[in-house]
Amino acid sequence: MEDVKSLNFFEKFKKVKVGAIPLPAYLAMAIVIMLSAYFEELPVNMLGGFAIILSLGWFLGGIGGSIPGLKNFGGSAIFSLMIPSILVFFNFFNANTLAATDMLMKQANFLYFYIACLVCGSILGMHRKILVQGLMRMIIPMACGMILALVVGTTIGTLLGLGFEHTLFYIVTPIISGGIGEGILPLSLGYSAITGIPSEQLVGQLIPATIIGNFFAIISSGILNRLGEKRPDKCGQGQLVKFKDGDDMADAMKEDTSPLDVKLMGAGVLVACTLFITGGLLQKFTGFPGPVLMILVAALLKYLSVLPGDIEKGSKQLYKFISANFTFPLMVGLGMLYIPLKDVVGMLSWQYFVVVISVVLTVVLTGYFVGGKMNMYPIEAAIITACQSGMGGTGDVAILSASNRMNLMPFAQVATRLGGAITVISMTALMRFLF
Repeated sequence: MEDVKSLNFFEKFKKVKVGAIPLPAYLAMAIVIMLSAYFEELPVNMLGGFAIILSLGWFLGGIGGSIPGLKNFGGSAIFSLMIPSILVFFNFFNANTLAATDMLMKQANFLYFYIACLVCGSILGMHRKILVQGLMRMIIPMACGMILALVVGTTIGTLLGLGFEHTLFYIVTPIISGGIGEGILPLSLGYSAITGIPSEQLVGQLIPATIIGNFFAIISSGILNRLGEKRPDKCGQGQLVKFKDGDDMADAMKEDTSPLDVKLMGAGVLVACTLFITGGLLQKFTGFPGPVLMILVAALLKYLSVLPGDIEKGSKQLYKFISANFTFPLMVGLGMLYIPLKDVVGMLSWQYFVVVISVVLTVVLTGYFVGGKMNMYPIEAAIITACQSGMGGTGDVAILSASNRMNLMPFAQVATRLGGAITVISMTALMRFLF
């Protein structure tokens, strides 16, 4: 292996990568994009939009993920989301840049494509054994945590003067909705269909609670890890369920290491599009928001093992591709178009933080005590339920990394994806009933 210390400056420079692109090549492409934007020659279509969000998303995600300390608290997501919002606030982007981004994110509905691929791929790609047994084990702590968090958080917010409906639907619910792509965006679409308020306006109101909740969930996870070191009787060293000897779920937790199949990924695109369209079709007959119904249909198909294994594999591979390459770029688009910084800052107050902290502590403590009564290790159960208040897959990684429990990822996905889906479905139904 080549000794990195012996490399000269230019050789080291060439080895640095932004996303998957070597830094010199990235700089050349970024300069072209910046000049086109400066002279207002960016094409106002998907090409111009992708050029903006990919170049900024990979760069900001890399910076946020390399800062000591911050990188363990979702720094990549925070940078990708908030820096573009700050730049828009100070009028850094011209009209041509914003128009190209708007064309991709809103008019071309890249948001919907991202949601469909992520939700369908994560559910269909989950091992059925994890879906069935993991859900059976975690459903009670998840449900108890969700219910208690809604009650405790809403009560505290109401007592502090934030209002019952505002606290319940716009602070507490987004914290436990499963992240941005799988939670906030479908939730905003559901709210929009019920209230008539534009979904982009709702996203700006919902996201701050998710970001702050994710931060405190990561801190809680680190504290739980330290507690496990002091109380080994409460800790499974990464194992959630107290299985008998030889009865584990190692086969279900094995990651698929087979090479990517581009044809199967193409099939995954069609599956995601079809399931999204199915949700819209069912909305016509039920009146319930299509994106939420899409989640239900995907979970039902997985539970019944309707789709061939290769198709599910293609959906999972598509999910990996989309999440790996477009998560931080998507957050750039969200920050530019959906998060008016002035409005976000105006919503934050000490009462707001108290409500968020109370929600995170409630789900963590519920997981600890309820999980401990259900033949699960309390520390691991609490870490899993902490993922309910994280930022989806990004939050899962940060939360599990803080506790050195990455092998719990399948269970974290059950808590985040399915727990978030339950929250989105139930709270959208409640809002529809109330309004």
